[in-house]
Amino acid sequence: MTNLAVKAVSQYQSADNSSIAYADPHELILRLMNGAIERIAQARGAMQRGNPGERGEYLGKAISIIGGLEGCLDHSQQGTLSANLSDLYQYMIVTLTQANVADDIVKLNEVSALMLEIKSAWEQIPAQLQKSGA
Repeated sequence: MTNLAVKAVSQYQSADNSSIAYADPHELILRLMNGAIERIAQARGAMQRGNPGERGEYLGKAISIIGGLEGCLDHSQQGTLSANLSDLYQYMIVTLTQANVADDIVKLNEVSALMLEIKSAWEQIPAQLQKSGA
């Protein structure tokens, strides 16, 4: 596991440490996606309450998790897909940073929607491919 992935798991574990050690890679990625979505929602709540410190903390955690997801990509096996996902994760990181600086809830919603779309596709992977590591 890369340093980014370890950091992402650490960020996720700070909120939910149940059975991470026993999760298969597919489940771990799904949990990281859920963790990023949750942190963005928490940042949105902090933004609505006018709490910039809390907002920054949650966005920092979301950014770390998304960076970890990017670090999990296998560019040698996935070719164009991994390159496209990498670009999308980088876009999300930049957009979350901009959202934090500008106190922009629309940007949070955009990244949340993108992550939900990726998560939905991830959940559609057939069980036999999940187990094979494909």
